[in-house]
Amino acid sequence: MSAFTVVKSEPADELELVKLVRELRVGGTFWASQPQLPSSYVLVRAPTGVAESRALAPFEPIVLWTETPPSARTGPFIIVSGECDPWHMLAGAKALVTAEEDELCVIAAILGVPVYVAHQGTGELSLTQTPVSGLLAETLCALSFGNPFTGALMSPREAAKLCGFWRVLIDSNRDIAGGLGFAFWKQDSVAPLLWSGSGNFAFLRSAHDARPGAPVAVWRTKTRPGELAALEDLGAPLIEVEDGFLRSRGLGADCVPPLSITVDRIGAYFDPGQPSELELLLQRGGFDEALLARARRLRELIVDAALGKYERGGGAALERPAADRRHVLVAGQVEDDRAVQLGGCGLVSNVELLKRVREQAPDAYILYKPHPDVLAGHRRGDVSEREGLAFADSIVTNASISALTAMVDEIHVNTSLTGFEALLRGKPVTTYGVPFYAGWGLTRDLGPIPARRTARRTLDELVAATLLVYPRYLDPVTSIPCPAEVVVERLSSGLDRPSGLIVTARRLQGRLMRSFRSFKA
Repeated sequence: MSAFTVVKSEPADELELVKLVRELRVGGTFWASQPQLPSSYVLVRAPTGVAESRALAPFEPIVLWTETPPSARTGPFIIVSGECDPWHMLAGAKALVTAEEDELCVIAAILGVPVYVAHQGTGELSLTQTPVSGLLAETLCALSFGNPFTGALMSPREAAKLCGFWRVLIDSNRDIAGGLGFAFWKQDSVAPLLWSGSGNFAFLRSAHDARPGAPVAVWRTKTRPGELAALEDLGAPLIEVEDGFLRSRGLGADCVPPLSITVDRIGAYFDPGQPSELELLLQRGGFDEALLARARRLRELIVDAALGKYERGGGAALERPAADRRHVLVAGQVEDDRAVQLGGCGLVSNVELLKRVREQAPDAYILYKPHPDVLAGHRRGDVSEREGLAFADSIVTNASISALTAMVDEIHVNTSLTGFEALLRGKPVTTYGVPFYAGWGLTRDLGPIPARRTARRTLDELVAATLLVYPRYLDPVTSIPCPAEVVVERLSSGLDRPSGLIVTARRLQGRLMRSFRSFKA
């Protein structure tokens, strides 16, 4: 059975279904373009009804929406052609004039927009009386809905919820002019999550391709400072895009595309020097019971499957090397990573982190786990055996982080996501920098927590914000945006995109670089 369900299936009252469809604004080509329109107007779908429609609202402009532009104008009216979002097109309409059997009549009826049928050849308009609930129920009952992720049948209510999920994502992307700094091997995964509903998402070659004043999504570490300055000169707001917290079965440094990203219009979630959308979510709260129940279930699924940002499966339970002695796990990081440079608040060295942990836990058995990108030979942050064992009792390279977390008594981190993953598993966490999950009452914090973070959050609230509301996920099987549960299920069952030639080459390169560093040492 699939772990993913959009909503619990149950028979819905017709009027409740109408209310849901209206609230979510789904149906028709809801993903399509949203042209600029007057605040109020008469919407005409039948060109033969333009002249007659003037009598309906003499002082309102006429908007003629056609499949293709008419060959000749017959009066002063606004022409819109092509595929458009019908909910947007009807939002300010005082009336709809159309031909018979137009599917737009259903949405007009839901919105309470009067519908007039233009009778060809007579020049007459007749007001239709559309029974909203009956018409919608008849339309939906004639269709079958299949869940694209599981193949199971869905009720009309479930289908509406899933379309509503997609609508929110698409609407949030409509003003994004394009993306800059995205590696070519990430683009196929990122584009569906930044798609605005029409055309392909534009990956820009340089800042000069951006529109003045239009927001641009950037992968900041891969965008040259000169390009960022040029975007600033254009008045283009920057949208920070980063890897999500359930990323893939493999490393980004190995060119494994992400299955989730974060998209933040305020700032990077790992930068405590400024707010971010994630911080505001946690500060404001307001999570309803349904979302919290979903967060609890998601946390259980992640823990049961031993999932982390880059790995799946914890392996066999580990023996405690020092018996009853207090065991502390220290997670190493990439020292030049932005999360460390910004969130470490001056603490960037893995050796210095180990030194501080030993000061805090002088009698503990300390295990040090290097970051996987460093172990793979791609990034900076190596700790030699001599340096590491000056403060740690053991350097562990061949055990999974989830198995280590299960074995130890507590976890100490600078800003590592390992601390968040440990919280999911009920382990005490001490932070030395300021990660996004610090300062909410769930961790022991030794870093300079921003005064902005005054709220206290439960673990389920942290999970709801961090894994359900904030990130975006891509199903590796269908390549369409999906809820978090789908990615968790795919990773749990081993369904992920296969590694390509680029990934294989990067892994080989990393092994060679690590061997070279070891030889030099």
